[in-house]
Amino acid sequence: MMDKKRVAVPLVCHGHSRPVVDLFYSPVTPDGFFLVSASKDSNPMLRNGETGDWIGTFEGHKGAVWSCCLDTNALRAATGSADFTAKVWDALTGDELHSFEHKHIVRACTFSEDTHLLLTGGVEKSLRIYDLNRPDAAPREVDKSPGSVRTVAWLHSDQTILSSCTDMGGVRLWDVRSGNIVQTLETKSSVTSAEVSQDGRYITTADGSTVKFWDANYFGLVKSYNMPCTVESASLEPKYGNKFIAGGEDMWIHVFDFHTGEEIACNKGHHGPVHCVRFSPGGESYASGSEDGTIRIWQTGPLTHDDTEAFTANGSSGKVKVTAEEVSSKIEGFQIADEGKSREKEEAGNE
Repeated sequence: MMDKKRVAVPLVCHGHSRPVVDLFYSPVTPDGFFLVSASKDSNPMLRNGETGDWIGTFEGHKGAVWSCCLDTNALRAATGSADFTAKVWDALTGDELHSFEHKHIVRACTFSEDTHLLLTGGVEKSLRIYDLNRPDAAPREVDKSPGSVRTVAWLHSDQTILSSCTDMGGVRLWDVRSGNIVQTLETKSSVTSAEVSQDGRYITTADGSTVKFWDANYFGLVKSYNMPCTVESASLEPKYGNKFIAGGEDMWIHVFDFHTGEEIACNKGHHGPVHCVRFSPGGESYASGSEDGTIRIWQTGPLTHDDTEAFTANGSSGKVKVTAEEVSSKIEGFQIADEGKSREKEEAGNE
């Protein structure tokens, strides 16, 4: 039930000069939580996940950056780029720690849950696992992917990896130890977004016309909902799992009820197609990245009566208050020279 259509006012994060194509939230850490963004402007950026404030820019890629992620402790970031490299960065200083050469565009990258490994995939049709404790060692190549890799993720405590392709439907799951495909989740068209839920129960996929939820342990299809427009990305609310968001060609962020598929809200504000949507780790907000070069952070909205009770029962709203001191310790020495530039841009953008 929507009480008089509320107009959601998001936090608008400026800074990228080209489309924003990927977003990734860290889990909640002792310093709060963080948001990293990938853009075709080749400059991935780190932000405070709660406020959207710019912390720093990772400088070094020579081409569009297609993918970005943070490790479990938000101490390192990784990015995959059209310059044929995947890079690992120190998220406290902004320094480049490793650069892994590929033979073609790197479209996707992700840290293992235990933070020791980096999985990459791209136009080369190969999935590679780099051991970050032995960065000079050759990566392990997992059984050839049948097509150009679009998405990658780890699940089952790093025992399984999943991947989808740009040019064919389906999500394939590999057993890491044997390197064999153990399961394929069938979809009609190419899966452009695949997310493993925070509790490890579901895999959420967007394949253009539908958003599907799969059982992450038994691989059965749990729900499949037709979308009002072509969607590129979807994300499940992590705390209660009762709603999900989807974004795509119509530039709006649609919010749906997980159990019924009914649309509960629709947020307008972007001026170009939406490439990526992700919920924050506590579910209190979600971010969208668009062709228009902006990131928008939307509040999930007033909780229902039931939610509020659940919240107080737990004694906390899952919101982590980040002190100014903690944030400044996080940004010390990290591209401080850029701060002035970025501030001016922000102000110009707000006029």
